Parts: sequence; structure tokens; C-alpha cells
Amino acid sequence: MDQAAGFEGGRLLVVAFEGWNDAGEAATGAAKLLSERLGLVEIVAVDPELYFDYQFTRPTVVQTDDGSRRIEWPGAALYGPADRPPLLPQDQPFDPSAVDEDERVSGPGADTLHVLLGAEPARSWKGFAAELVDQALAADIEGVVLLGAMLADAPHTRPLSVFASSENREIRDRLGLERSSYEGPVGILSVIADQAERAGIPTVSLWASVPHYVHNAPSPKAVLALLGKLEELTGLSIPRGTLEEEAKTWESGVNALAADDEDMAGYIAQLEQARDAVDAPEASGEAIAQEFERYLRRRGDGPDGRGEPPRGEGPRDDPRRPRDA
Repeated sequence: MDQAAGFEGGRLLVVAFEGWNDAGEAATGAAKLLSERLGLVEIVAVDPELYFDYQFTRPTVVQTDDGSRRIEWPGAALYGPADRPPLLPQDQPFDPSAVDEDERVSGPGADTLHVLLGAEPARSWKGFAAELVDQALAADIEGVVLLGAMLADAPHTRPLSVFASSENREIRDRLGLERSSYEGPVGILSVIADQAERAGIPTVSLWASVPHYVHNAPSPKAVLALLGKLEELTGLSIPRGTLEEEAKTWESGVNALAADDEDMAGYIAQLEQARDAVDAPEASGEAIAQEFERYLRRRGDGPDGRGEPPRGEGPRDDPRRPRDA
């Protein structure tokens, strides 16, 4: 890794999985946009029989353009540049002219960018990660960016934050990143990161915060946040297409819901106050800590708190809440 700006210009792999790691479908939304804008094609896919429990992640039946129906199986695949010969037969050959030049990703490393997309496997995680890392080595990948999204106490009316971290000391020093201090259950992203680092491929993890009170809907605003952080990290230029308009529509829709729910509106106002206090230029560490303590007391989570969470808010230890940060 000799790039002056860390991952800039390197042969990178962007990774995202559906499921536990993908609140608001933000991670997979960002990865799919990259794949589409670059016109990537499938290079290799894992055998779903080895890693997936179909009662947990069920196959789906879809109707094709010619009116026939076929079953699509859950799985994961590595996608690469269209001029790279695919290792598996393609259902439909890719036509590079189908991607408008104005909508293509550009910048250092864009021509060699790879994307790994799929559903989180249900078993044999070590073997799954090892197989994918082997494929990354075969594709001469120099760095891995893992995309995730977690439910958080984040107001939808403010820019959604993205936490960037790395277990690689050299990358942390070069990019000014943090090392995560999280301890607890993890998802497949952490397993892949561990295997990649052991194989000598440095990794960076990007986690977007998705407002937990609107977690059931796709969050284009969180997709935008991840793409912005990815651009900052890599130097790429990623066309947004209609995504910014979709994010505005999404925010307006949540505003309309809050307008009809006083408890929800009050809760969002509390989140906005806490976020604004942290983001204020004059905010000191002590002021931020005090505001956070006041916020916890208002919610009833502090040592003396007796409040109840607002309607629609789940418990803070909800096992469905992504914790892979």
C-alpha cells in the first residue's frame, strides 16, 4: 500500500451484505449503486448449498421478461470490471454501452474496483470468509472497504453520521481513523475483516447510523452518507443519480409521520438537540458529556431516570439491532 492518501488509487473491494449488517438497506444500496454505475459483472459466486439455511433466508420466485418464472437462491457473489473474463457463465452478456458515461464512477482506482454483494450466510462462516478472501487474493485486491448500517438514536433531519474504523494500525495512522472498542456479537463483516487482515489485506469499516424509528423503510439518506464517506476515503467520484431526490422525499415522508404523532415529534426534537450540541463548534468534551447525560435522563436511561421510551421505540438491547460497529 503505497498510496499517498491511504486507499486512494488502490485495487479495492467494497463489501456489503443483506440482513443483520444492513439497517435501512443502506449498505447494500450503496454497493449496488457502485456496481451498476461501474457496469460490473459477476466473476464468481459461492455455492449457496454450503452456507445458507433456506428456512432462514428463503429463495424467491420471480417472473422474467419473457413471462416465465424462475427461482432465485440466496447467495453471495464477487463482481468485477466487465473487461475481466468471468469465471462463471452469465445469464446475459454485459453490454458496456448500456451504462451512460455521465453516470459512471470515476477517479483513482475506479477501473479496478470490485464489489462483493450477498445475503449474510447462516453457517460455516469461517469457510465462507476464507473462500471470499481467496477470491480477493486471486483478483489482486489491495484493500477492503466493508459497508454496514446500524440502527441508532440519530435524527433523520440531520446529516446521518458514518463511523469509520480499521484494525490496521498503518491505515489508521494514514487516514486518521479510529480503532473500534466494541465488544460483543458480530456479523459476517467482522469475520471477513479478520480473515482479510490475517491474509495481509488491510480493511476499513464504514458504518452508517440509521434512525431506528424509521428502520422498516429503505433509507436513501444513509446510502448517501456511506457514498460520501467512501468518496472521502478513496478519492472516487460517485454520481448520485436520483438518490438525492429520493433522500429528500424520504425525509419529507418521515416529517409527515412525525407531524401526526406528538410523541414521535418530541422524541425527534430531543435527538436534534443532542446532535446539535455535539456538532456545535464551541462544544467542549465536558459540554458534550453533560448534554448526553441530560438526554439519557430525559429518556429514563440514566441512573435516576424513570421515564418511558416514546411510542414505537424498541428496547435498547433489542437483539435485532446491528452491533457490528
